[in-house]
Amino acid sequence: MLLTSSGAASFSVTLPNEQATARFAMDVACALEPGDLVTLSGDLGAGKTTFARALVRYLADDAAIEVPSPTFTLLQIYELPRFPLVHADLYRLSGSAELSELGFDDLPENSVVLMEWADRAASLLPPNRLDITFTLVPALGAEMRNVRYTGYGAFAPRAERIAMVRAFLDDAGFGEAERQRMQGDASTRIFERLTRDDETTVLMNAPPRPDGPPVRDGKPYSAIAHLAETTVPYVGVAAGLRERNFSTPVILHADAERGLIIMEDLGVERIVEGDPPAPIEDRYQVALDLLISLHRRRLPETLAVAPHLEYRLPRYDMDAFLIEAELLLDWYLPSLKAPAPDDKRAEFLSLWRSVLAPAIETPPTLVLRDYHSPNLLWLKDRHNIARIGLLDFQDAVIGPAAYDVASLLQDARADIPESLEVALLSRYVRARQTDDRRFEAAAFAQLYATLAAQRATKILGIFARLDRRDGKPQYLRHIPRLWRYLQRSLAHPALSSLQSWYAANVPPA
Repeated sequence: MLLTSSGAASFSVTLPNEQATARFAMDVACALEPGDLVTLSGDLGAGKTTFARALVRYLADDAAIEVPSPTFTLLQIYELPRFPLVHADLYRLSGSAELSELGFDDLPENSVVLMEWADRAASLLPPNRLDITFTLVPALGAEMRNVRYTGYGAFAPRAERIAMVRAFLDDAGFGEAERQRMQGDASTRIFERLTRDDETTVLMNAPPRPDGPPVRDGKPYSAIAHLAETTVPYVGVAAGLRERNFSTPVILHADAERGLIIMEDLGVERIVEGDPPAPIEDRYQVALDLLISLHRRRLPETLAVAPHLEYRLPRYDMDAFLIEAELLLDWYLPSLKAPAPDDKRAEFLSLWRSVLAPAIETPPTLVLRDYHSPNLLWLKDRHNIARIGLLDFQDAVIGPAAYDVASLLQDARADIPESLEVALLSRYVRARQTDDRRFEAAAFAQLYATLAAQRATKILGIFARLDRRDGKPQYLRHIPRLWRYLQRSLAHPALSSLQSWYAANVPPA
């Protein structure tokens, strides 16, 4: 039950036994991010240390790990797979002034702090935190606990999400499933692998995205770029592709409006290998063949999501292409301390508008938009193009076929040798010419170079934004690769004026 107050969201849960406490700890653990603070309140013996022990063991994926109470050591640090965790007990402190003496000023970077008896440092608690209060219920049994958890500040919607996900799992029959966070992507979505009766499924937890500030003509960036704000598009596109025998996950349970989906687990085998990842050539050929098959068909622009609910695919229009390219000006160039003045921005947009005109005029098809190695799985037990598992397509649009080909062959997260790129591009062109004698190889090559350059431009801006705005510097390691791809594409003769603009205004990566 939600008990709202200014800047906070509170929920209550009853824990009848230690197993229920462990499940609650799992729910909280799945919501934690590096840098979070969780404060634990309640009388002696109310269950704070039992909860902390269950949380640490879950995050460590080790049910036998020793988790002593830090009552006497005051501070215990655990190096866990997702982040360091600091378990602190302030019971013996006389006041907040003693915190610095404990070493709180020198905690590992991005630590999650689990703090018991946080009232001893009440004046220093940050506005964004999760507080969990445990209360004994002796009349109902020695193990019975009532718990109230409250998200303060930015943690308020996340606390609400903890309750929402738990209710969704219970309603869908997955209440007893073991939950395990999976490696995430650059978005705000969280993926978990659910294990129930030795079978696995995947939970997508994708809170609806609120509109950002208006950036042009009263519209936010997401509306102009046609980005999905709920999981409704995901469900609709998944069904449309699967009806045509493409391997998208089967949707088992969904609350599309709230952004919660339980779906088929397609596994973990990828189309790349090694570190840094390199393409497995025969798998890339199959991934390309999937695009050839997709581009031979027409997917209806309006897709059924549920009874009385449809989704209409947007068009990849000029405004969307341009505002994506502008991310280079808005984020990447400022990160290099080389902002573009207004006259250079106007020249940039004019050049892009000119070279993108053929992309708007070409016969459209379904564009999955993020068709690259992180979103493609290898399903060895299936046949032909069904061996490629599709994971990410909620931002699909109707647009030029060359976009997804460029996304695959100039993969932002994998080094694609130019020789392999050319070979696969030729494979695509030959197949399309077999289908349609009017298919023009030269025109497609120009579109391919143009959209590859637009995509590299956009992603340079996105990765700079992830670093500067979202505190995710790990994406910067991909920038040299993107820069090489960009130079490769700008070398096309049709992009010579654009190449000159980049040479004059964008410092080399």
